[in-house]
Amino acid sequence: MPAFDSLNGFAHSADVPVALDKIHQALNQPKRTLIGLTGGPGSGKSTLASHLHQCLSTHAQEQVICLSMDGFHLSKAQLQALPNAEDAFARRGAPWTFDSEAFIARVKSIKQAYQQDRILWPSFDHALGDPIENDQSIHQDIKVVLIEGLYLLHQQDGWQESKALFDEQWFLDVPVEIAIERLAKRHMSVWKFSHEQAMDRIKQSDGLNAALVAGYQHHADWQLKV
Repeated sequence: MPAFDSLNGFAHSADVPVALDKIHQALNQPKRTLIGLTGGPGSGKSTLASHLHQCLSTHAQEQVICLSMDGFHLSKAQLQALPNAEDAFARRGAPWTFDSEAFIARVKSIKQAYQQDRILWPSFDHALGDPIENDQSIHQDIKVVLIEGLYLLHQQDGWQESKALFDEQWFLDVPVEIAIERLAKRHMSVWKFSHEQAMDRIKQSDGLNAALVAGYQHHADWQLKV
């Protein structure tokens, strides 16, 4: 099992065993189960998804796949083509800077393809700053699909259909100060920002997105705390 730093805290959370139990219950169902994992920027969604997958047995891991909504970011070329391109780049990560229509269509395909078809899924290359089309493959026999992302519960900007597509929606609730610290470290590492620049980015973009996401957490079926 991988080591997790004190900021993540997943290894000590009482909700992690509950999440694993929910996944095991889903594996015993005769159908494919879609689980949405939502939370604000820096909440640790992708880290938690990876942690849950690695805690499963080898056999269970083969039947569970973890995906990210990030592959549905509009590309830099698409953002540049928008009439408000400058604002789009500044607010990249806001609900309207994703291709929500493509996301909804792909999730619908996943639901319908169990034991029939293989579905391809995009990823996001943070080094390039762009999505990579068809980078992941969802085998037709995968039973549990866990998708993490900011706007799975969002009720505007083309995301209205998202919630109903999932069998369960989980919300990852972490203290704001922890999320901010993670985001600052991420921005300094990926974008080589100074701490001041990272905090400005959080204030001007991530913080606005976090407030949006928090406004919908009561729509989740279950809230995890770490």
